[in-house]
Amino acid sequence: MSDIGRYEQGLDRQPANHSALTPCDFMARAAAIYPARTAVVHGTLRRSYAETYARCRRLASALAGRGIGLGDTVSIMASNVPAMLEAHFGVPMAGAVLNALNIRLDAASVAWMLGHARSRVLIADAAFADVVEEALAALESRPHLVVVADDGEGEGSEGFADESYESLLATGSPDFDWPWPEDEWQAISLNYTSGTTGRPKGVVYHHRGAYLNALSNVLMNGMSRDTVYLWTLPMFHCNGWTHTWAVTAAAGTHVCLRRPEPAEVFRLIAEEHVTHMAGAPVVLGMLINAPESDKRRFDQVVEVATGGAAPPAPVIAAMEAMGFNVTHLYGLTEVYGPALVAAPQDDWPALPLDERAALMARQGVRHHAIRGAMVADPETLTPIPADGATVGEIVLRGNTVMKGYLDDAGATARAFRGGWFHSGDLAVMHPDGYIQITDRAKDIIISGGENISSIEVENALYSHEAVLEAAVVARPDPKWGETPCAFVTLKPDVPEITEEALIDHCRSQLAHFKAPRTVVFGDLPKTATGKIMKFDLRERARALPSGAAEREAARRGR
Repeated sequence: MSDIGRYEQGLDRQPANHSALTPCDFMARAAAIYPARTAVVHGTLRRSYAETYARCRRLASALAGRGIGLGDTVSIMASNVPAMLEAHFGVPMAGAVLNALNIRLDAASVAWMLGHARSRVLIADAAFADVVEEALAALESRPHLVVVADDGEGEGSEGFADESYESLLATGSPDFDWPWPEDEWQAISLNYTSGTTGRPKGVVYHHRGAYLNALSNVLMNGMSRDTVYLWTLPMFHCNGWTHTWAVTAAAGTHVCLRRPEPAEVFRLIAEEHVTHMAGAPVVLGMLINAPESDKRRFDQVVEVATGGAAPPAPVIAAMEAMGFNVTHLYGLTEVYGPALVAAPQDDWPALPLDERAALMARQGVRHHAIRGAMVADPETLTPIPADGATVGEIVLRGNTVMKGYLDDAGATARAFRGGWFHSGDLAVMHPDGYIQITDRAKDIIISGGENISSIEVENALYSHEAVLEAAVVARPDPKWGETPCAFVTLKPDVPEITEEALIDHCRSQLAHFKAPRTVVFGDLPKTATGKIMKFDLRERARALPSGAAEREAARRGR
């Protein structure tokens, strides 16, 4: 007979041995242990952990005093300023749900999200006063508006607000005894997807997931109390990939930055001794291609986490030459940001750059709080062979998968069918257990019945020395159904290259039917998080007239 009962009888959960997990405690702990340590740097501003925690408690107290509590939504539209960081603690300390809005959204989108979230309070950066004012005018029920003008940007625009951020804090107590969540499943934040097809979906995070993802980031990124983190990643994006809570858990320093301009990034790295930063590949490209006059030398190695498109070998080499160590991550809004990491093996540093870059370009292995990550048949959930060739869908499960989509039971059920979260990303599993994306399901190009990976074509384009950025989408074709259409940004100060020459370059590396039939030169549209807006490029591709390069490619055959 099993003795399992011995380990349960009289051994119950109670306050002495169990409490809900919440990342709010990271701030309380840091302030208690390192009260004088610098928590926040913003221009000439320096705030200690004791000061920052007091401000977070003031915010929580002020919100509670206005009747904001459990189940209420507080939205914020702000750059990477101290108030944005404080909101990540102060709002959930009031028991409310934080909704960080994309600062590049138009007024109509902001209005829709505020309405869908039923926001009771909106904290807005004065720099976005025009958009906020227009959004609020479109709402039937307007939230209480608080405006931040902490560094003079947007100064004078506070007049249309109900009160300023500092006046709000002045009504709160720095000793506020904030309520610990009774249940760690309680919602902590609401983040909207980009809405590339139809309306955005509201992704709900819970305290447990935020806590665990933050600690996973500390481990993945090697953070410690000596960490100085530069905010080149928007805090609104998956709550800054939960780095808002992770850096605080490590008792590191947050260096706030409104805009990641190269000269200022290099200055802060050198003068503030930055150790960590993160961002989309566009941030890496921006630093690499900055004028030499903007660049500064620094002694420390800066750890850079990047997501989105895999960094090609020339990017890795250029970043390393400047003193950066690049780590490739993979994730989605629905999984709190990072979920997989291309964790380096001991023998990688000794490999030739091209081989190392190929390994680093993979999406990688699950992080600590993801229970399961596999590549499987999306219908049967049967794992595909780990042969590096068979394609399946990335599916995930674990503590850092969202609660679900707000007010959208159908979409939630579809995302969680079979007991796994379906990412929509197509990938292969390598024999060593590392996952590598081949494409988004909707980004596969089917030409004459053959599947073409847009990523494979993009890699061929990136191998040309003149190419700075590239994106490939399907373009309708009367004969083949679809053909690859490339949108390319060329590097500055390089010799001009023709459409035909770039197509020939791709044909030298790929099966001819995979090479682009069309190349369009110019800047690529991006989201606020630096992701290339392929849905916009698909529309452009559909509207393109027939070109000479297409006709020439057709003449030469596939």
